[in-house]
Amino acid sequence: MPVIPLEMTVIEIASPGGPERLRPSSRPVPTPGDGEVLIRVIAAGVNRPDIMQRQGLYAPPPGASDILGLEVAGEIVALGPHVSGFVVRDRVTALLAGGGYAGYAIASAGLCLPIPNGFSMVEAAALPETVFTVWTNVFERGGCKAGDTVLIHGGTSGIGSIAIQLATALGARVLATAGGAEKARACERFGAVRGIDYREEDFVDVVLRETGGAGADVILDMVSGSYVARNMAAAAMFGRIVCIAALGGVRAEIDTSVIMHKRLTLTGSTLRSRPLAQKAAIAAAVRHRVWPLLSAGRVRPIIHATFPLADARSAHELMESSTHIGKIMLSVT
Repeated sequence: MPVIPLEMTVIEIASPGGPERLRPSSRPVPTPGDGEVLIRVIAAGVNRPDIMQRQGLYAPPPGASDILGLEVAGEIVALGPHVSGFVVRDRVTALLAGGGYAGYAIASAGLCLPIPNGFSMVEAAALPETVFTVWTNVFERGGCKAGDTVLIHGGTSGIGSIAIQLATALGARVLATAGGAEKARACERFGAVRGIDYREEDFVDVVLRETGGAGADVILDMVSGSYVARNMAAAAMFGRIVCIAALGGVRAEIDTSVIMHKRLTLTGSTLRSRPLAQKAAIAAAVRHRVWPLLSAGRVRPIIHATFPLADARSAHELMESSTHIGKIMLSVT
């Protein structure tokens, strides 16, 4: 059996604020409860909600760890009661409600997935938060199917880069926005038929031109704010607009007659606060529909940079600069 230490290194938030408020500390290694496993963390993903939590704008849900980190990959070193389907020493990646910036993390067994064939631990740790988000929003809520035209905002983000690849692999035609010509071309390398530099181009005009005036069937929106009305203008008849973040603000002024005329669906979701049973259902769907594409090499996370756990500050500074393309990761061992 693996030797489990009593203490582990974690990254704590000294107090809400900038990246300098992150500090290494030591805490007891947690014990898995009913239906849970203890993972020796080898790599962890850095995500926008981590930034918001550090700033004091996004509290963890009740019962979740106050430690940052929503996705990890590593080795199972202990099982709680009533865990089936996994054994000690299994190598897994897992979605967490928190606790990933640490040497060890607790995960629900229902939110653990095997490492895809040919994936490193860093690549595997880049999957859960992004793939779960893309699957439930683009495909379940957005109803994306083969032949649809999809508009992905933030195409070079971790979520955007996976959304482009996954929608393309499943037969959709993808357009994507990004800030700058270099990032727009990166979207095209990921599989988008057209990358749109939102700094120089009006994405509504480009979408309508690229679709012969028909518009996009599915729009994944991370911006909200003023983008909501513009998304409605860019949407096709019976279009589905799915909001997953509000980088541009939470308030929008819209013309509801456009919703009625186009028969639009305007929806959205969050992932972290959803009940465990709902997240486990997403995990099962992802394992069935997405994991084969990963193992076949048709979809792969784009890793921009990897930092040591102790240097989580630099990882957060890079994310806030918005100069990255793809995922920012932490190496924990």
